Amino acid sequence: MAAPDPVTTAATAGPAQAAPGAARQRTVSRLGAGLLRWESVLVLLLFASLVLGARLSGNFLNTTNLFFVGLNVGEMAIMALPLTLIVITGEIDLSVASMLGLSSTLLGWLFRSGMPLWLAVLVVLAVGLLGGALNGVLVTGLGLPSIAVTIGTLTLFRGIAEILLGSDSVGGYPEKATDLGVVPVPGTQLSWSIAVFFVLAACYAVVLHASPLGRSIYAIGLQEEAARFSGIRVRRIKFWLYALSGLVCAFAGVLWTFRFATSRYDAGTGLELNVVAIVLLGGVSIFGGRGSILGVVLATAVMGSLQEGLTLINVDPQVQNIVTGGLLLASVMVPNGPQLIRRVRARLRRIPSTAAVVETTPSERVDR
Repeated sequence: MAAPDPVTTAATAGPAQAAPGAARQRTVSRLGAGLLRWESVLVLLLFASLVLGARLSGNFLNTTNLFFVGLNVGEMAIMALPLTLIVITGEIDLSVASMLGLSSTLLGWLFRSGMPLWLAVLVVLAVGLLGGALNGVLVTGLGLPSIAVTIGTLTLFRGIAEILLGSDSVGGYPEKATDLGVVPVPGTQLSWSIAVFFVLAACYAVVLHASPLGRSIYAIGLQEEAARFSGIRVRRIKFWLYALSGLVCAFAGVLWTFRFATSRYDAGTGLELNVVAIVLLGGVSIFGGRGSILGVVLATAVMGSLQEGLTLINVDPQVQNIVTGGLLLASVMVPNGPQLIRRVRARLRRIPSTAAVVETTPSERVDR
């Protein structure tokens, strides 16, 4: 006797019988979607990096080493948060590390000039806000491409920093300030920078995932024109995201200065690639419209554990840059694989068929 067709059975069954089956199917679908999320892949990567680090060095998982893992990635992680929102809107900010360097340099220049440290910090944060606003005006006001604008301001900020201090360095900061870079938060093994990152990450998560502003940010990244026609103030939101990025990166520059107890114009040189790698490794789509703060947090942990593991076994920094570059490429290609495939297929469809454009020979035209 043939088994009953499940579709027919569900259609003819009463609501009381069909509802539990449908509920189970929805639960299984949600579970499958959860297992396939990029964040789940990052959890596996984090576990693998921790296991690898523990096998490479017996000191990898002790609390002191975990403190240094957070210390080394703290400023990068902080700068990755505002960049996450910018990339979700479909834009980019490559000037983050240069703003960190400018902030560190300006702080040293003001402190050397005799300004009280607390006032110098406030001035630095204000300059960071203005620098981010400059990016926002050029991108939203003049409509210039964000990658070109931020490459330009990357050079501009670094050049101003070099003018301020040149090859000099400034030290002599109060011990209470420099302790923020080398002493963990009381009662924990967390560095101050990574503790600040966790607090900011919670705030960013609420804004992005549980507020109308967050929904607007996703809408802008998915379809900017549709978002504009639906009443979302696209330019205003992008402008303030850039301004906020400048402010947060300036604060990261202050923490960087206190960690190294010195100010130099080349502070943070090259960190922009690490920050971008963290954001993209966190599953934020380079095309905009997709990403999560949880993914960025997990990507920070993966990046920090990998770098610390490689450092413990004395891997050359240039080789570590190769690992970072590989992660950057993988983080672009793997999460965006389906979208890349769709784009390739769309381009292939626009290519005319070879058979349709083959020209007939003269003899064939005579025969016809």
